[in-house]
Amino acid sequence: QVQLVESGGGLVQAGGSLRLSCAASGSIFSIVHMGWYRQAPGKERELVARIFTSGSTYYTDSVKGRFTISRTNAKNAVYLQMNSLKPEDTAVYYCQVQTVATASVRQYWGQGTQVTVSS
Repeated sequence: QVQLVESGGGLVQAGGSLRLSCAASGSIFSIVHMGWYRQAPGKERELVARIFTSGSTYYTDSVKGRFTISRTNAKNAVYLQMNSLKPEDTAVYYCQVQTVATASVRQYWGQGTQVTVSS
């Protein structure tokens, strides 16, 4: 089991910045990748960014060059630095991790944090 607690959301004007944090506890040794999803009203949840055990990263096209994902070496925290925010970035952001242990793959989710970008 992995527990995730997010923080850092809020209200910001377009062009501003926010940094989301996600603290992980429990069986963090089994984490293979960590990431951030978001869900805007009336839309499906989408993957925003992911960081793998190797340190390689993935970003959805709409945030490339603006968002940066990072994590601690101990994999007990993952961050999302969001710059040049746009109103279309408004959504609930969720931290997500995937673990692999004894051939069992599981996903864990945080409770979500609201990000609102005003125009």
